[in-house]
Amino acid sequence: MEKRITGRTGMFCLIGTPVGHSGSPAMYNYSFAQTGLDYAYLAYDVPLEKTEEAVNALKVLGCKGFNVTMPCKTRVAELVDELCQVLLDFKRIMKDYGVQEYRACATSAIRETHNTLILLVKDGKLYGNNTDGMGFVRNLKENGVDVKGKKITVMGAGGAATAIQVQCALDGAKKISIFNRKDEFYANGEKTVKKIQQMVPDCEVSIHPLEETDALYAAIKDSDILVNATKVGMKPLDDQSLVEDVSVFHPDLVVADAVYNPKETKFVQSAKAAGCKVAVGGTGMLMWQGAAAFNLFTGKDMPTKEVYELFFK
Repeated sequence: MEKRITGRTGMFCLIGTPVGHSGSPAMYNYSFAQTGLDYAYLAYDVPLEKTEEAVNALKVLGCKGFNVTMPCKTRVAELVDELCQVLLDFKRIMKDYGVQEYRACATSAIRETHNTLILLVKDGKLYGNNTDGMGFVRNLKENGVDVKGKKITVMGAGGAATAIQVQCALDGAKKISIFNRKDEFYANGEKTVKKIQQMVPDCEVSIHPLEETDALYAAIKDSDILVNATKVGMKPLDDQSLVEDVSVFHPDLVVADAVYNPKETKFVQSAKAAGCKVAVGGTGMLMWQGAAAFNLFTGKDMPTKEVYELFFK
């Protein structure tokens, strides 16, 4: 690293708390070096109440872009000046369908997607994006699965789930059935349903209580793709799966988990044991969302093969 740092080295970073465990600096710095870019990536521990102060400082220091994780995401989203590519896609679709409040709808989409935000800094302005949905769809494509025309059941209505649902709708999913417990995220799921109905009216979308097991299992049997976008499967819930009756898994069903630690959850293990043709964990989604962010940051492709071998295998 010391051999790469110069007086002209550009800075990218991660802000949020805690960030000491993050693998992002290693992944991005390796990719910068491999692609010959004079950039460095750091992680800064920033509490929620210092978010705006930190963002303003990064702008003053000439930071070229940064990732934002919890708990700073919602606050940073409020500071975004312009919309980047994914949200511009929202804007275009809303305009194509004659929806007048498309900017407000697109802006609220990023504010209600409580996973990692990507911020580019140019001419003193913040350009906001979110790459988790892109990472999910790309991970499926790498495993031979296209969401276009597919019936998809998504368990969850929080941040990762919202990103997945919106991206799948934009990429041509035929039907999306959302299941979530009647908790604080259920209302977010209802909002997501309304947004998708406005943005992509050809996509049939609905939300149901996760407690209605019969309805969930009926949806799974009718689905092409089943997604777990909840925390169930990660520690301390690593011995659990939201699908207890594995007989609902069928050979043509594609099963995907947003959980990446452990690399293979009980949900994925059960799907494989039941003979599902594709069953993947969240590691690939994590890497491909990082690759999408790298491209937004630099305009270059991340060396994903090497990155996967070094940091994700």
